[in-house]
Amino acid sequence: MLDPAPNSEHASSAKPDDNGRSTPVRFDSVEQLDDFLSEPDADLISDLNAVDGDILILGVAGKMGPTLARLAHNAAPRKRVVGVARFSEPGLRKHLQEFGIETIKANLLDAGQVSKLPRLKNVIFMAGMKFGASGNQPLTWAMNVHCPSIVASEFRDSRIVAFSTGNIYPLVDVLHQGALETTVPGPRGEYAQSCLGRERMFEYFSQQYETAGRLFRLNYAIDLRYGVLFDLATRVKTGVPIDLSLMGHVNVIWQGDANAQALRSLRHCTAPTTPLNVSGPETLSVRWLAQELGTRLDMKPNLIGAEAATAWLTNTAQSARLFGYPKVPLATMLDWVADWVSRDMPSLDKPTKYEVRDGNF
Repeated sequence: MLDPAPNSEHASSAKPDDNGRSTPVRFDSVEQLDDFLSEPDADLISDLNAVDGDILILGVAGKMGPTLARLAHNAAPRKRVVGVARFSEPGLRKHLQEFGIETIKANLLDAGQVSKLPRLKNVIFMAGMKFGASGNQPLTWAMNVHCPSIVASEFRDSRIVAFSTGNIYPLVDVLHQGALETTVPGPRGEYAQSCLGRERMFEYFSQQYETAGRLFRLNYAIDLRYGVLFDLATRVKTGVPIDLSLMGHVNVIWQGDANAQALRSLRHCTAPTTPLNVSGPETLSVRWLAQELGTRLDMKPNLIGAEAATAWLTNTAQSARLFGYPKVPLATMLDWVADWVSRDMPSLDKPTKYEVRDGNF
């Protein structure tokens, strides 16, 4: 089993990656983890320097937004980086400001407040609602469709990279390498339907005003505090059954890589806007992931059921052509997550619900 006791030599040991960045063997604090997630590589620095204008991040207070904002600031310190949210989490606004991020408190469902935001050249749209969507469908549709229509209209002269999801696709054969950007959408449930609605709003206004953009279809970002690997590791450690019949295969990508690709997408916007699948290149067996985590945790996973022939999977060949393969490999993510969970480190307490097949989140 992984050593649960902090060890200063172990914690400080690191190895350089292909970009010369120091890659920790483990993370001994949330602060160390966030610092690493906010550290740009040479490719991101080059791409952001090639993009004119400052950066506005709408919905910066979510799971990925704070480190994306810091990443943008660190990669392009001469650019103005402005984060917008309601900032209901105590201390987050001040925390971002301490790292050089300008902040604006605003309700993005209020067209009047959106109209007063600074008109920056580059917009990263991260606002949306997933968790609790089945219990509050009106708010889900408002956040995922009405809000994008306001933003797309107001920021018609900006580049807009809009976060979306692979849930807009139908379940696909696990042997066929995932849905392509050209795959006809087949959203299940109101959450996925509303996410397709979000895309349609950005597409409509992009066509009307020739707004350049990208629809950033992300499948399962991995942080150590949440994500598919965190969910699986926690279940392995506690002996909770993992039902393979619900979702037997997934795609995952390190959150830092996903954030970097979102920012780099500003250099690859199209008019009208077009979709881009973003995740790791592998179609991953949940059975195998659980077994690998079990080996690292010295625990036998409680696996039940047989894998279905279909899953929510995306083909990321197009993003790999633009950005190369993700910098953090799967084996490293497995090591990090297992170590984090073994030591009962902090969790965001936000299950991914990756196993949901009917779309009811």
